[in-house]
Amino acid sequence: MLEGSGLREERTRIVELYTSPPADATVICADELGPVIPRALPPALGWSPDGHRIENEIDYSPGPEETWVHGALRVRDGRAVTMTATSRNSAFYQQFLQLIEYANPAGDIYVITDNLSSHNSVSTRTWLEDHPRIKHVFIPVGAC
Repeated sequence: MLEGSGLREERTRIVELYTSPPADATVICADELGPVIPRALPPALGWSPDGHRIENEIDYSPGPEETWVHGALRVRDGRAVTMTATSRNSAFYQQFLQLIEYANPAGDIYVITDNLSSHNSVSTRTWLEDHPRIKHVFIPVGAC
C-alpha cells in the first residue's frame, strides 16, 4: 500500500528532528509504561549448598494501587526524566511536561510522543499555551 505524501512528510519531519534538530532546541522522546503493579518479593535466601540461586515465588496477591511510569529521553545525550503517577491522565501528563521543562531550561523543546488523548486534550493544549517552548510532535497513528 502506498502511503500519502502527508504521512511521508510527517515521518520525514520526525527523522529530521532526531538527526538534525533545530539550533538551540532539545528533542525529547516521551511515553508511558503501565499500569505497573508493584509486587512484594520475599527476601532472597541466598545460595544453595551446591552454589545455585534459590528460587523465590512472586507474591501475586493484591498490593498497592497500580502505577504509571512516564519517561522522557533527551536524544542528544541520553539523559532521562521519569515520573510515576497513579493515573494516565492530562493532569499527570502536564506535571510530566513541567518536569521536562525544568530539566531543559533553555530553547525550544520538541516532545515526540504518541497521540494519546491526554497528550492532545483541551486541558493539555491550554496548558501548552502557557508553555510556548514545548512543541508536541505526534508520531503517525499506528506507528507504535
